[in-house]
Amino acid sequence: MSEITSEQVLEALKTIKDPDKGENIVELGMISGLQIKEGHVAFGIEVEADRGPKLEPLRKQAEKAVHSLSGILTVTAVLTAEREPTKQEQPAGNNVNPGPATFQKMDLLGIDSVIAVASGKGGVGKSTTAVNLALAMASNGKKIGLLDADIYGPSIPLMLGIDKKPSQTQSGLIAPLENHGIKCMSIGFLIEENTAMIWRGPMATGALEQLIKDVAWGELDCLVIDLPPGTGDIHLTMAQRIPLTGAVIVSTPQDVALIDARKGLNMFQKVEIPVFGLIENMSYFNCPHCGKRSEIFSHGGARKEAEKMGMDFLGEIPLDISIRETSDGGNPIVASDPSSPHSLSYIQIANNIWSKIK
Repeated sequence: MSEITSEQVLEALKTIKDPDKGENIVELGMISGLQIKEGHVAFGIEVEADRGPKLEPLRKQAEKAVHSLSGILTVTAVLTAEREPTKQEQPAGNNVNPGPATFQKMDLLGIDSVIAVASGKGGVGKSTTAVNLALAMASNGKKIGLLDADIYGPSIPLMLGIDKKPSQTQSGLIAPLENHGIKCMSIGFLIEENTAMIWRGPMATGALEQLIKDVAWGELDCLVIDLPPGTGDIHLTMAQRIPLTGAVIVSTPQDVALIDARKGLNMFQKVEIPVFGLIENMSYFNCPHCGKRSEIFSHGGARKEAEKMGMDFLGEIPLDISIRETSDGGNPIVASDPSSPHSLSYIQIANNIWSKIK
């Protein structure tokens, strides 16, 4: 079967008219970020912020129109708009504090707890840590799901060694893919590997919400969310819309990483999400040839920072080639060598996190 083309998708979308403007959504220039991969289609529908809530039926009509095409497996359409401040968020006069804005949380039926793995900056090994923590929880008999929330740079499919494409359940939800005993979902399953995701923040956060609520996760003891680095739109969406049980922050020991780790902690505190603790990754390096230990990025900085910020230190993971090789090879160390010292470190950290969930 030949791959569906963007022209076919756009032709299908031309049958959908904007209820207020009377013209079809393609000619009105409302379609953006169209992505197609092996029967999976994703796109945004750009609307004015004040019309967003009432255009949910239009979004569903657009999905249905594209899904009617031959060869389509899943369709993800997202309404995107720059949200204007609510009255509650407007600056108040006379020194009156109107209180924080409120957001409706998703109802994640069947998922007992949700943990976010975050970092203030990139390059600290957060995704490797998230994958191995999820596997460590699963090794203790827990039912675990893993969501790759990095819309712009998904890496979990590679680390879990999954190159299949997801299917759709009879109920219309996307079936998560599985490997090493955990369920997984990522935008990387729905787009071509080398495709650059040129999506604005609202579209990325909308797609992320659908990757959570439109996936048939089933019964889970815990959903682990691998957040992208930083403290941007996606992080705020997680905090405002997802019923997070808590968050874990990953950092390397050096000062430049710890500065950004503080930003992550402050963000979660402002939105009243418990931070379970700090993990020091790349804590030290043991030379496999001479056996000498080198503290390349310094050592112990995360422990000291945790004490300074009044949070728990969850543990340290060394910089080791076996951790990198197994992750790049789709067979992470907790799965491929569960009795190794490094795996035992991940398992101990996972146990520390689980005790806080309980």
